[in-house]
Amino acid sequence: MLRKLFAEWLGTMFLVAAIVGSGIVAEQLSGGNVAIALLVVSMVCGAILVVVILMLGHVSGAHINPAVTLAFLLRREICGRDAAGYIVAQILGGVAGALLANIMFHEPAFAASTTARTGIEQWIGEFVATFGLVAAILGCLKAKPGAVAYVVGLYIMAGFWFTSSGSFANPAVTVGRMLTDTFTGIMPAHALGFIAAELAGAIAATFVFGWLLDRSAEATNS
Repeated sequence: MLRKLFAEWLGTMFLVAAIVGSGIVAEQLSGGNVAIALLVVSMVCGAILVVVILMLGHVSGAHINPAVTLAFLLRREICGRDAAGYIVAQILGGVAGALLANIMFHEPAFAASTTARTGIEQWIGEFVATFGLVAAILGCLKAKPGAVAYVVGLYIMAGFWFTSSGSFANPAVTVGRMLTDTFTGIMPAHALGFIAAELAGAIAATFVFGWLLDRSAEATNS
């Protein structure tokens, strides 16, 4: 279990460090072009997700996301004690990732973000982003488990562009991004709305896809 918790911490740390670090570099090099900066961050985020899931999936399942862990808890594929441990490790990993990126790029180690991200439109965006992420994972696990890493990376990369919120889709990432006053940050006061929307999206996707992928129901109906 210790190895699993460390894997969840490490994976989430790499994810948040990649998001925050690429945001800093993109902002510095894009000449004020927000579209280019966003493109860079989305590509880096998608790529690091594929790497982390392939690297750590055989150790802990590579949830690296409290919303994903919640989905597996609701499906009774992880017990409550282990789920709580995963979530704590993920949040601590998110904090460590923001700290690491800030230090690497000579930013204050911890600085509360001043980037406003709030409102019903963005909360709906986070709900959609997380619903789709959990749906993609559950659907691929059912049909093609080996494709999960690539599907997750591609979905989040796309989510940066088609959701109003920028597709955080991860409460641990949201916590980490509170702690950096850079391109990818989110004001601490606005984080709770994002986290609530993320958890709601995960719960909804778990039940919808639990029904959609229920083979026993298909057998009964046939």
